[in-house]
Amino acid sequence: METPEIPALPEMRRVLRSSYDDVLVRLPEALKSEGFGVLTEIDVRETLKQKLGVEFRRYKILGACNPPLAHQALQTELEIGLMLPCNVIVYEADDGTVVAAIDPTLTIGDRHRSLGAFAETVRDKLGRALARLE
Repeated sequence: METPEIPALPEMRRVLRSSYDDVLVRLPEALKSEGFGVLTEIDVRETLKQKLGVEFRRYKILGACNPPLAHQALQTELEIGLMLPCNVIVYEADDGTVVAAIDPTLTIGDRHRSLGAFAETVRDKLGRALARLE
């Protein structure tokens, strides 16, 4: 199973040589360094096994939130809650462990001009958090 060279989604993506377990241990702290906390964790592999009886690679979705930024965005646009929390995924691939997050400048900033600066701030913070996982 190869990881695509060109991402299909507007994402920030890193392929790491670190193990899946190591990335999952270090990711919450990397997010915390940028003001995010992990609100939710979905084990996709386990969910698919329980609900469908199918096997899948190790894959988790972490719902990360930066409360001050979320509050700021909600003050500007109530519907932004559809995009909260910021999902960060971690999964095993043939070439390493992938960690990725949606680039909010491409999903929010393009559609809501009033949130352009907000989207850039979130993108920068998520980008720095992902970079800490070297």
